[in-house]
Formats: sequence, structure tokens, C-alpha cells
Amino acid sequence: MKKCAFALLTAVGYALLLPVLSPADTVVEEIIARVNNDIITRSEYVHSRDQLKQEVQQQDAATADRAFSERQRDVLRDLIDQQLLLQKGKDMGITGDTELIKRLDEMRKQMNLGTMEELEKAAEAQGASYDDFKQNLRNQIVTQKVIGQEVGSKLAMNKDEEKRFYEQHRAEMDQPEQVRLSEILIAPKVPAKAAPTAGAKPDPPTEAENEAALAAAQAKALDLLDQLHKGAKFADLSKKYSDGPSAKDGGDLSYFKRGTLAKELEDKVFALKTGEETDVIRTKQGYVILQVAEHQAAGVPPLKEVEPRIQDALYIQKLQPALRTYLSTLREQAFIDIKSGYVDSGASSKQTKPVETAAKETNAKKLKKKKKLGVF
Repeated sequence: MKKCAFALLTAVGYALLLPVLSPADTVVEEIIARVNNDIITRSEYVHSRDQLKQEVQQQDAATADRAFSERQRDVLRDLIDQQLLLQKGKDMGITGDTELIKRLDEMRKQMNLGTMEELEKAAEAQGASYDDFKQNLRNQIVTQKVIGQEVGSKLAMNKDEEKRFYEQHRAEMDQPEQVRLSEILIAPKVPAKAAPTAGAKPDPPTEAENEAALAAAQAKALDLLDQLHKGAKFADLSKKYSDGPSAKDGGDLSYFKRGTLAKELEDKVFALKTGEETDVIRTKQGYVILQVAEHQAAGVPPLKEVEPRIQDALYIQKLQPALRTYLSTLREQAFIDIKSGYVDSGASSKQTKPVETAAKETNAKKLKKKKKLGVF
């Protein structure tokens, strides 16, 4: 279920992905909603709506207008959802600090950056405020944890539900035969030569030098194959020794269906079972060892094989209504005031109006610190 964590975020709307707004102090803001002692401004609302328009346009330009028309009514709801979940996270003592550092470091590594300062510069080069970016990411982390602890952990599934889902979705699970491959590529390396004279190109390698480089590459590949036979992990050896671009991913090349590989390679890999590897194979790039990380048979896989995927699907399926019920409960426990002309599509009929004096007193302090704001 943990791999569904990011998917949970979509349940409360794309508004959680938006950057924190920081208008200049001279801009007069209009408050359109109060959620307990927090406020939502018209600028935040407009920004969220604009982001939604861009999102549906990127997903499918042909249906963008209809999708935007259907979803824009939930923009304020999503912003209120975010505030309620962040407030709940604060009450639960969830800061997201440790996870934030991990996430930022993962991003740094994925972008092949040496330091966090380089990550900050990369973010700012895209026109984004790094502080806003971090705050947005922190909000995502806190929100995910609240949903996981308060909603996700209370969802239950049974074997009958899994079997029923499996039977109802058999056609969607039908798959062609395919293999997921990983590689260790050892490329021949000819020692670089110095140019005979300044400015001249170095002499090309001789046939003997090329043959020696090939022999060395083959010997290295055979040694790695021997290590695999003795129990070494394929991904570890690939990361350490492979010359292929997939080395950073442990050699992972993803899935290949029949007919997509060269006949010689296809015959070899499709004859293997999951976890088995080929002998050393000569290619144009050098010498390669291929491992079948997964071998999927054609047809509908057995229930046991797809059970984790079914559990994830049921989890998301149950999460949607459970989350809306939870957010309705949070609304009923909160003081929410919406400016005339705006609608919270997630409002509960049991909600109460806010204590105006308490909200105004707290908001007055926020206005002095942040910016000059208009009230309604």
C-alpha cells in the first residue's frame, strides 16, 4: 500500500501541488474564505484555477473545455481540503521535516547534482522560489501522512472482494508474453593516445589494440558472470561496473514483448525464467549480460500474481469516499466562512459558522506580517 502514497494526494485535488503565493507587499489581497484561523485569498484561488486549466489542456486538448468546466467548481473545495489537512497535521505533530530532507536529496540525485545548493539554483533557474517549492513539498508530505494515518490505515479488504475484482477486470489484465530485462554492459576501452604534434589528432587505435580491448572487456564480463553464479546481486554489479546508461537504475531496461528484440537475443531471453541471466553476449557496444527480472506469460495472470495490484486498486477505490467522509467530518469540526459568490462544493450540511471575533483577531495579526489584505 505504501507505493500508493503519492496517488493519495490526487484524492484531495491538484491544489496540493501548487506553489505558495508570495505577492508583493503593495498588492491588496481579497480574502474569499476563512478556515479556522487560516485564510484563502482570491489570488490563491485564481492561481489554482489557472493551474487546473493548464493541467486539463495538457491531458487532452480535445476535451479540455468540458473537463475544466466540470472540475473548476471544486477549486475552492480543494483549497479548503488542503487547509484542513494541514491543520490536522499540525494538531498531530506532523512536521514533515525529515521526509522533506529525504525527498530533496532524492531529487538532487535524480538530477545528478552534487549539492543542495545546486538544486536550489536549478529550481530558481526555472523561475520558482526555492522556499515556496520546499513549502509546497512539505505540505504534500504532511497531507499524505494525515490521509495515510487517519483514513488509509482504517480501510479493510477481504479475499472475497479481491476475487470479485479479479473476475470483473479479467479482460483488463490480459497481457502479451513479455520479459523485463536488466543489463550489464562492458564496453571495450582502448587507451587514449597523445597527439604526435600540438594541434594534431591522435592516431586511431591499431587492430591489435582493438583486439586487446575487446579481450579485456570479455574477460571482465566473464568474471562478472562468475560472480553472479556465486550469488552476487545483478543490480549491484550493474551499478558498479556496467558502461550502459541503465547502470544508475541497476541495469533496468523495462519490458520487451516478443518481436521487439533482435531474433538472437529474443530466443535467448524468452527461454529464461525470472531471475535467470544469459551467458556473455557479444554486441556492437561490447559484451553484455542480460537478466530476466520478470517473465510474464501471455493471457490473464493468476490471482496470486496480481493480488498486490488488486489490493492497491481496491485501496484507492475505497479511499475516495472514505476521504470525502473524513473531510466532511473535519468541516463539521471547523469554523469555515465563505465569501458570497464562492462555493465550497465539499461543504457539509452540519457545518457551523465561525466565531467571528476569534477569526478576525488572528487574521489581523497575519495581515500585518504577510501583506495588506482586504476583508469581506
